[in-house]
Amino acid sequence: MNIILAIDRRFEEVLLVIFSTIMVSVIFLQVAMRVSGNSLSWSEELGRYCFIWLVYIGISYGVKKQRHIKVDVMLLLLKGKAKLLLAIIANLLFLVFSLYVVVNGYSIASQLLSFGQQSPALHIPMGLVYMATPVGFALTAIRLVQNLIVQIKMLIGKKELDVDDERDRMQKQEGEDES
Repeated sequence: MNIILAIDRRFEEVLLVIFSTIMVSVIFLQVAMRVSGNSLSWSEELGRYCFIWLVYIGISYGVKKQRHIKVDVMLLLLKGKAKLLLAIIANLLFLVFSLYVVVNGYSIASQLLSFGQQSPALHIPMGLVYMATPVGFALTAIRLVQNLIVQIKMLIGKKELDVDDERDRMQKQEGEDES
């Protein structure tokens, strides 16, 4: 059970660190090689593909930390359970979108895998690069379901109501720092 909790807590972070490290290292190596008068044919391609995976895993991480981009004008006007209800509706809509992207992204990636198209320098199947989309959004859907479970528990009173957004948390922290 502890292993599952550790994976739940750190999965995206580990993947983001791995892809970031590979991307930065390869790009640094390419710059160093160009300064010395040489060039690597595969480094830019690997850096680009790591960045693509980084973006889609980052979406899931943003949802997990509840720091994804959103328009919060309506959230500023609402308090308590009304604010929570709007957040639940937004997460449900995002979940539907995520599932749509998973289904269609997987279809496209699997078609590319069946065609056998490969990247020019690394000869990686392009379907694996395109698989970043359904994998990232599948992780996002899992995180959205986790958030929805917590929010529904708050709505029905089985968990303490916590509807503070990032702005509210920052204001509280500033107030504590001044004290």
